[in-house]
Amino acid sequence: MDVDAYLAHRMAALHEETAQIKDPRVFDFAYVPEQPLPRDEAKPIIDAFLKYAQTGVPQNLVVLGSRGCGKTLLLRYLQRLLRERLGLEILYANCRNHNTTFKLLAEFLGASLRGTSLQELYGRFEARFPGRTVVILDEVDLISKKDPNKDILYFLSRSERAYMVVCLSNNPRLLSELDTSIRSSLQADSLYLKNYDARQVQEILALRAAAGLHAWREEDLARIAALTVQRTNADVRVAIKTLFYAVTGEGKSVQEAFEHAQRDITIDLVADLNDRNLLILRAVQRTKERFVKRVFQSYEQLSREVGEASFSYVYFLNNLSYMQSLGLVLLVQTKVNRSYTSTVSLLFNEQVLETIYRLRFG
Repeated sequence: MDVDAYLAHRMAALHEETAQIKDPRVFDFAYVPEQPLPRDEAKPIIDAFLKYAQTGVPQNLVVLGSRGCGKTLLLRYLQRLLRERLGLEILYANCRNHNTTFKLLAEFLGASLRGTSLQELYGRFEARFPGRTVVILDEVDLISKKDPNKDILYFLSRSERAYMVVCLSNNPRLLSELDTSIRSSLQADSLYLKNYDARQVQEILALRAAAGLHAWREEDLARIAALTVQRTNADVRVAIKTLFYAVTGEGKSVQEAFEHAQRDITIDLVADLNDRNLLILRAVQRTKERFVKRVFQSYEQLSREVGEASFSYVYFLNNLSYMQSLGLVLLVQTKVNRSYTSTVSLLFNEQVLETIYRLRFG
């Protein structure tokens, strides 16, 4: 291979492929637009911020919703807007990246992790943020098992500084799964962000296209929106990635670009699951008649085979609901003879599961 010739060829090709892109930042999932799509669910969140700014009395919130429904974008936008308008200190951290109380406090303080006790970090945090401070904890359910009581929530909700806490999660049972003492001190109100409908997804794509592209076709946006709602539980991240692939030639058609984007997002989702959830998906895959109780039996057997403690049936159902919120499975109630039961289906390419399961368990 002539490396110089190949390099010149690929540079020219990439220049042509990206010619339609005006601002590539628009296609980054961390991008927060100047004016996101308005939604009524933002009103009670804004009201809680306003009341806290005026009274100093915190109204702690748990904001729930399926993956890709705009929770993070909405709170990051409000962080930017209300910090300026209200003069509040608003902190944000993702618990996927900072998954213990110690790491979260160190992130907020910009402190080194070495040679500092947790009690010292508490003191330093209160000294650094003595006034009205909102702490947004994204993907709070991903706090590590090494921190089973999620001590950050207890500390923030019991501090004399009266901090306001906003937790974001895909898990609809988050509050019920918290330790009783934390639930009691947090006293959080739950808010649910609905999934986008096809019209809203198309509007979001139109806003991104206007900000990031030189040209686009409305019919492509409509097709991407329809596929996203039909096939991914309205995960707008898949829609944005599909648009990027469609304009850069990563698929010969919108359908191919969508399948490429969906595969990329699904791989990330499945790879991030803990071992027990991965075993549940594997049990679904290998159960012929996918009634939930039979899948549970298969899951228990799989857990024994790999030496993993299995969930109880109740927690098994909770985790199925959680994975449905991620758009990985679909639970459907079905009538069998004279009674009703639930079946579970996988909503993604099973080869992805095969590959990740082999890497994890051999």
